[in-house]
Amino acid sequence: MAVQHYSGSCQCGAIAFEVDADLDQINACNCSRCRRLGWVLTFVPESAVKIIKDGPTTEYLFNSENISHRFCPTCGIEPYAKGEQGDNMIYAINVNCLDGVDSRALSPNLVDGASK
Repeated sequence: MAVQHYSGSCQCGAIAFEVDADLDQINACNCSRCRRLGWVLTFVPESAVKIIKDGPTTEYLFNSENISHRFCPTCGIEPYAKGEQGDNMIYAINVNCLDGVDSRALSPNLVDGASK
């Protein structure tokens, strides 16, 4: 694929964003959170994300509390999470929230987050 420009949002549209991402680089994780949410995600630098509408959002922290999971308190969808990787801010984008993308047609890398 290569990097392409996408628009995305939560279900009700209160949180909306644009992102430049390579959907050949996606993950499906089996940790307690991702498994329950059915997340398919891609990681991008902060510079690749433009927040168009920022909510309100509610934050959820778990495990090491290094990742800020942001979800819409109205529709309950989590379109992204963000956290620091070294000196850089990165976003975990929920591929299921990208307009015109069928994550079931993609081939994610399977990550064993449950064992960590």
